Parts: sequence; structure tokens; C-alpha cells
Amino acid sequence: MSNTRSRKTSGRAPMGPSAQEQARDELFSHILRCGVLEADEVHQKEWMDDTMQYLSDRYTDLTPEQLAEVRVLGERYCQPVVPHTPQADTVAVETA
Repeated sequence: MSNTRSRKTSGRAPMGPSAQEQARDELFSHILRCGVLEADEVHQKEWMDDTMQYLSDRYTDLTPEQLAEVRVLGERYCQPVVPHTPQADTVAVETA
């Protein structure tokens, strides 16, 4: 009889988030706490440059590609929400 125990029952602690996920979550937290969402685009870029340098020093196991992915997620997170409005060709304008 072979040992077919699953990982859940092996007695091992469940794996936590990866270093990349931790860096992403920390970046999102910094974005919310620092008020960078209200900053203009130039200041957001400067802030992001500084923060990514901090994260690269803090998460030394991340590759440059992984850090770039975290940055892209952070930049997307900073983008304003685009309101959904009806398209011009679907709005009927009555003329009298």
C-alpha cells in the first residue's frame, strides 16, 4: 500500500504568499497610506521610482522582471477609475 496522503494532511504548515505577492501587497498598502492617488502624474512617477527602489532593497530575492511586474500592478492601481457613460451614438437627441 502506497502513501497517498495529500499535502493538507502531511502535517506541514500551508505556504504563505510568495515574495512577489508580499511586495505587491506592500506596494498597494503604501499607495493607500501615502495619498499618492491624489498626486499629479509627475509626482506619482517620482514616488513610484523611490518606492520601487525601497522594495527592491527589501525583497532581494525578486528578479528585475518580478519587480517590473509589481510596478506595473502598482501603476495600474494608481490609475483613476473611468466612469462608464453611454456612447454618443446610443443617445437619442430629440429636436423640435
